[in-house]
Amino acid sequence: MTTIRCSHQDAVTTITIDRPAKHNALDYATIDALMAALDRVETDEGVRAVILTGAGRRAFSAGADIGDLAESIAGGVDRALRDVVRRGQGLTRRIETFPKPVVVAVNGLAYGGGCEITEAAPLAVAADHATFAKPEITLGFPPPFGGSQRLPRLIGRKRALEMILTGDPIDAGRAMDLGLVNRVVPADDLLDAAHDLAARVVRHPASAVTACLAAVTRGVNVPIDEGLAVEASWFAVTVPTEGVASGLRRFLARDRRPDRGR
Repeated sequence: MTTIRCSHQDAVTTITIDRPAKHNALDYATIDALMAALDRVETDEGVRAVILTGAGRRAFSAGADIGDLAESIAGGVDRALRDVVRRGQGLTRRIETFPKPVVVAVNGLAYGGGCEITEAAPLAVAADHATFAKPEITLGFPPPFGGSQRLPRLIGRKRALEMILTGDPIDAGRAMDLGLVNRVVPADDLLDAAHDLAARVVRHPASAVTACLAAVTRGVNVPIDEGLAVEASWFAVTVPTEGVASGLRRFLARDRRPDRGR
């Protein structure tokens, strides 16, 4: 049974988690399907950006599918690490390091793994009724998809620990204040807002977008000196590209116009 849907418009592929009866929970088949879809998108030169959302209005994703998770945990530590942690961290790391921008459009609750996907994505837009939570502690374990590491880096240690240790949800406005999402919009406008954000990114050269994504993603988690070296290396990658050459030509042509500065 297919658990995701893909559509394409104006160089943007929208991937929809399609398990509304299960609040778009991330069973193993869905995680594997998302990984396969990202693999296809990465090599498709006609795709410049990805929007990731959920079916319906109730949930972006309620997180890991508890049936799958319980079965894996019952199989012991090694199986749980292989099935849950390796698979879940693999997905969020793939999203975090994807060479094309991923915009998460949070159309409802984003709990557990759904919140961790939001943390991993470089950009996120939320519907005004969306909620976010880290409820793993109620099941007796810490976030296993990378959330114990990304959330503190994203919103700060104490604010992250409040979410992780209480399991209490926050609303979309609070999520924006904390920096978990870029903006909050009415639910009817969610996908349009996500497409608008993606369009404002992909109007720039693909090489520059990839370089910016990679430099920030790598640099934010290393000491400043190493981060500056990362920045320099990605600048060097872009120097010989047509994107730089054409951008400089356009700028210099504008600068030489007779009416410039009048």
